[in-house]
Amino acid sequence: MAKATILVVEDERITAEDIRAGLEFAGYKVPVICSTGEDAVKKAGRLEPDLVLMDIKLEGEMDGIEAAAQIRKSYDIPVIYLTAYSDEKTVERAKLTEPSGFLVKGQGMLSKPFDENELHAAIEITLYRHEMEREHDQISAAILLRTSEAVIATNSTGQIRYINSLAETITGWPKNEVLGKKLEEIFLPLSKINDESPLEDVLVGGEPEIISRNGAKFTVKGTVTPIKDCKQKNNGMVISFKVVNDDI
Repeated sequence: MAKATILVVEDERITAEDIRAGLEFAGYKVPVICSTGEDAVKKAGRLEPDLVLMDIKLEGEMDGIEAAAQIRKSYDIPVIYLTAYSDEKTVERAKLTEPSGFLVKGQGMLSKPFDENELHAAIEITLYRHEMEREHDQISAAILLRTSEAVIATNSTGQIRYINSLAETITGWPKNEVLGKKLEEIFLPLSKINDESPLEDVLVGGEPEIISRNGAKFTVKGTVTPIKDCKQKNNGMVISFKVVNDDI
């Protein structure tokens, strides 16, 4: 089985080269090292690596957390954070990007950046879990594709992770443009019904009207099903809705 391709994002050159050497010795491919968040996003899109090792603190306008968020949103590539900073505020901000793990860098001139066994274990667990998630998503997508309802699924932060073809037709948003967007960007008129009401409450509270991307209006009945995840404090959800007066 071919070893994974890993994109290393680290602005300390000596640390980056140590990480590259350890990964290549273990059989992984490290095609390039990036030192800025902007470059990491570009290289992730061009190289399509299996995993990104991302330093949180980077020079430039985009830090590692911002870069990881864009990579996850645009390319669905798992990210493991590398950090010498484990303060609560930074960790909580990083958690919002749904990383696959955190590795704390060693300190001092004589210390290695990471324990190699810990690094390799984190990589293999992340790659295995991501592959299992992909297989599960493929099965779920095949089932939901054939349902008679429009279906949109979100992650714990409200970003869209799945949309079936009927939901694409009703909302006017194609899958390649909608993934990673917030629900409020797709159902904007619904949020105007009552600014104090969560979107899911608005959907199930009556028969609200939505406006498709091309301006067509539809009345919908909706149901909301939570996606349980024992690893997350806030679960994602599936928005499933029917068009009442469908005039497509």
